[in-house]
Amino acid sequence: MKLDDLPLVEFAFPGPLRDQLVAAILSGAKTTTSGLLLGYERENEPLPRVGQRMAVVDSQERRVAAIEVTEVRVVRLADVDLQHALDEGEGDESVAQWRAGHERFWHSAEVRAELGDPGFTVNDDTLVLTKRFRLVHLAGDE
Repeated sequence: MKLDDLPLVEFAFPGPLRDQLVAAILSGAKTTTSGLLLGYERENEPLPRVGQRMAVVDSQERRVAAIEVTEVRVVRLADVDLQHALDEGEGDESVAQWRAGHERFWHSAEVRAELGDPGFTVNDDTLVLTKRFRLVHLAGDE
C-alpha cells in the first residue's frame, strides 16, 4: 500500500494533542473520532464514506499509517454514545468526560479561527460527524 496515494486525515492540530491521538491510533487504542459537521460544510469537504482509506499524518506532516473508515454517522452532540466515547482512545470513562474534553477543543481559539467565528460554542443540538475506522497499514510495512 502506498501512503502517498491516499488522501490525508489530520487529527487535531499539529502538536501534543495530535501526537497523543496518532500514538493511540498506532497502538490500536483509538478506533473512532468526532468532528463538527459545520467544519466539513465550511470547508466544502465531502463527508468520509465507509471503505475510504486515508493516510494519517503526524505533527511533522509525515504519513505514518493508513486507516479505513468502517462507519460514518451524523448525530446530535447530546446523542453521542458511551461506546463511541470509549473507542476514541483518549481515556474518557463517561460521555460527560468525553464531551467536556471535546468542548474544550471545539471552543479553542484555533477551532474558532478555523470556523471564522470567535464566539462559536456547541450545544446539545450541534451536529457531530462520528467516524469509526480500523488501522490497515503502518508506514514502513511496504
